[in-house]
Amino acid sequence: MKDNLLNFTVLIEQDEDGMYVAKVPDIPGCYTQGNTITQAMERIEEAIHACIDTGEDLTEIVPMKFIGLQQIEIKVKA
Repeated sequence: MKDNLLNFTVLIEQDEDGMYVAKVPDIPGCYTQGNTITQAMERIEEAIHACIDTGEDLTEIVPMKFIGLQQIEIKVKA
């Protein structure tokens, strides 16, 4: 059996409790958390394997092309 290399964009956010939450936008429901970024990245690799080891055809997964992140500041009435 031939091994395939897949690349995924991982989004990492920090929640209000200080935990790092890692998400893979290309795979619905694929997310995890960790106490550190390193731990979150280790766990997201495990989560990706769990999400794709369902026996589904991997050619169905078409990763999006990551463009970037933007922040915007807006003024709102108090």
